Amino acid sequence: MKYRPTSFLANAVLVLSLLLLVIVGLFYSGAGSKQSSAASLHLTQVDWQVDEARGFAAPLPTLDSTFLPNTWQRAALPLAPPIALLRQASAKTNTTLTTWLRLSVPALPDSSGPLALYAARIKTDGTIAVYVNGRLVHRAQEQGPLWNGTRTPLWLVLDRHAGSAPVSEILIRLEHTQGTRVAVSSLWLGPVDTLKVRYHLRQWLQKELPAILSMAFLTVGIFALFVWFRRRHETSYLLFFNLAVTSFLRSLHFYMGVPIANDWFAWLTVNSLLWLVVVVHFFLRQLHGRQLIWFTRALVGVAGMVGLLTLPMLAVLPNTPKVTPLIYPIAALMGASVAWVGGVNAWRRSNEGMLVAIGVGICTLLGVSDWLLQNNFVSPEGWYFGEYTNAITFGIFSSLMYRRYVNAIEEVEQLNASLAERLRLREAELDESHQRLREIEQRQLLSDERQRLMQDMHDGLGSTLISAIRSVEQGRMRDIEVSQLLKDCMDDLKLAIDSMEPVEADLLLLLATLRFRLEPRMESANVALIWDVKELPALDWLDPSSALNILRIVQESVANTLRHTRATVIRVATAAEGAGVQVMIEDNGQGFDVAATLWRGSGRGLQNQQRRAQAIEGRVNWVSGETGTRFTLWLPLQRGNLAST
Repeated sequence: MKYRPTSFLANAVLVLSLLLLVIVGLFYSGAGSKQSSAASLHLTQVDWQVDEARGFAAPLPTLDSTFLPNTWQRAALPLAPPIALLRQASAKTNTTLTTWLRLSVPALPDSSGPLALYAARIKTDGTIAVYVNGRLVHRAQEQGPLWNGTRTPLWLVLDRHAGSAPVSEILIRLEHTQGTRVAVSSLWLGPVDTLKVRYHLRQWLQKELPAILSMAFLTVGIFALFVWFRRRHETSYLLFFNLAVTSFLRSLHFYMGVPIANDWFAWLTVNSLLWLVVVVHFFLRQLHGRQLIWFTRALVGVAGMVGLLTLPMLAVLPNTPKVTPLIYPIAALMGASVAWVGGVNAWRRSNEGMLVAIGVGICTLLGVSDWLLQNNFVSPEGWYFGEYTNAITFGIFSSLMYRRYVNAIEEVEQLNASLAERLRLREAELDESHQRLREIEQRQLLSDERQRLMQDMHDGLGSTLISAIRSVEQGRMRDIEVSQLLKDCMDDLKLAIDSMEPVEADLLLLLATLRFRLEPRMESANVALIWDVKELPALDWLDPSSALNILRIVQESVANTLRHTRATVIRVATAAEGAGVQVMIEDNGQGFDVAATLWRGSGRGLQNQQRRAQAIEGRVNWVSGETGTRFTLWLPLQRGNLAST
């Protein structure tokens, strides 16, 4: 079994709580006994007699014990006459008896406070009346042996006033049906402050604490029912709810009075004990995995038969409260059988099943102890330990549900950890793959850029240099022409380098780079430059190849102006137009015939500008006259859509 710190902590808390409960009980009982012996009277001798009566009757407000028949018998308290179970079951319920108990009270120590009369238990199925000095001071109406009177200690606070006579005699009248024997514990008489500890301790341990445990069990059971609504395949939650309900019904008479007929109440509480044993058996079957069909059928059959025979409406057993003592041995036999069979089948198969089987055995022993106490086989001053079977059942099955809950959490955590590990590995694979793709893409980009530069240098700079070399060799170029040609080659090389600079889709930044290159030549030619550019939208398609085409187009236009027009002013302007942008270059030089130049083929520079513009899906246009020439380059905002102007 896997060690879990949480389980150890829960068990430690449970053990400490039980030890604290025992310590508190010993403290209170010790304190109460010291105070009681010092200032109270412990009444352990009684005179008693039994008279026949004609049904239950209201007690008289005053009664002198000397008027009762003089058939008193001396006895010691606690008093628990033996019960003949078979005779009790067959006795007629309409025959009643009255048991009288007379206690002589010696002189009490001087005390100014109120007095209290305390008894651990008085058992009867009729009325209880208490007389002090011949005056009625208490009357309790009992409704049967299965109700809460036997679990509730007697506590009477006696009124005392100036001039009142000291307590000299206590007379107790107990009415009961024929066949039912009463039971009375010893009594204590003394100041309230010295006896209340005894009363409150027994009241707490015998009624209030079991009530709290039972309600807690029922609350958790209702919670388990709602869990089962969401997880129908896990029947253990439904069984846990059934355990909580049957345990609550079984112990209902310990601490609660319900306004229903005694026969029906007896039927409910007795049969709920049998149902509880059956539900525990089903839970054990689920733990050890054995079906035990015939044993299960026998348990269900016995529980069903007892429930059917004891139904008040069928009147097969017309007096359920009277036959209850005979039914409890059947329940004890069923509980012992379930514990034994469950333990044998859970041996080496299920530790949880063994725990439940041991718990069933302990609860059965506690139930037998209660049966002996209820039927006067042991002293009425004893304790009903069966009230704590709810605590044992609650503790065992709550620990089982807790372990399943913890196991479920651990499974979820393991699954989450597995998923996280798989996700981490997958992310690592994706990162590695992405890194490889980036490296491949980078290599491809470098290769493409190298190829582009080689092509540009071959088509531009290379062809120009070859032409220049041939012309020089043939002697057809003057020195000044050779110098100009070399300058053009140098400008073309610089443009190729500038096109590789990152411009982030900004056309103005690209034009500013060209301006930096052209200004020195324009100053040497005494040509003024007017830079009238404006903010333009970004061109997302502006890559190095496209940038080189734009630079060469603009450079060609400026170079043509410097060579042929004799202009003194060049104006460069930009503007947004339609679905694109425009770059305009204007000069004040002499114009030329654009159409004739293009038609004769002498304007190879103009044709190159057109070809480069088409490569980037743009357009070029010239307007020339006597006052100068205006060159326009239109570029689209989005490639693939040439907007019409």
